[in-house]
Amino acid sequence: MTRFELISNLLCPYTQRAAIQLTEKDLPYERTYIDLAARPAWFDQLSPLGRVPVLRVGDEALFETVVICEYIEEVAPTTPMWSPGPLDRARERAWAEFASAVIADVFGFYMAPDAAAFDRKCADLAGRFRRLEQQLGAGPYFRGSRFGLVDAAFAPVFRLFDTFDGLGDFGIFAGLGAVPAYRRALAERPSVRHAVVPDYGQVFRQYLLERGSYLSGVLSRLDSRAAVVAVQKP
Repeated sequence: MTRFELISNLLCPYTQRAAIQLTEKDLPYERTYIDLAARPAWFDQLSPLGRVPVLRVGDEALFETVVICEYIEEVAPTTPMWSPGPLDRARERAWAEFASAVIADVFGFYMAPDAAAFDRKCADLAGRFRRLEQQLGAGPYFRGSRFGLVDAAFAPVFRLFDTFDGLGDFGIFAGLGAVPAYRRALAERPSVRHAVVPDYGQVFRQYLLERGSYLSGVLSRLDSRAAVVAVQKP
């Protein structure tokens, strides 16, 4: 059997997409975690762009998420995660790329330096999810009852909001019905739950605290208030 090794840092949402796909296709794989701020020399040999994920297949290495996911799809065609028709498949690929654009927007959201920039990023994200709302049908997944690669692409996006929701209500999902239901359905999927390390939420919170952004300040103030309350308890 081919040996798969998925290499990433602890938080990469794109790596989660590949991990979900491997699990859905029942392809055993190993996980190797690295620190991108101190990349080992062997990793730079595998990833010319210095990015994660990398999928090592035996002695070969694949880099870039889209390429990795296409390869996984080709080697396990009996459990397809794209629709069979060319037009439907192209539409799904486009919406998987839309999910990648949302991840970039989320980065801008939590890295916004001040309140004004933060509010603009909130509005941008709200607009993205309104567009997604228009594409979702009866569910529970993007193409109905069949879980596919669009779902694997959006699941890591919503996982980030599990942390953001604990910091405040930013109105990003206000007025939406299908998107929150979609989010809940994805969160319940075993492949989605197991795509990250058990302490992912804590690791992401610490990462946010260290960004020096507007949202970092929100989190820091919340933690400070929680610490004061803990001290005051008898």
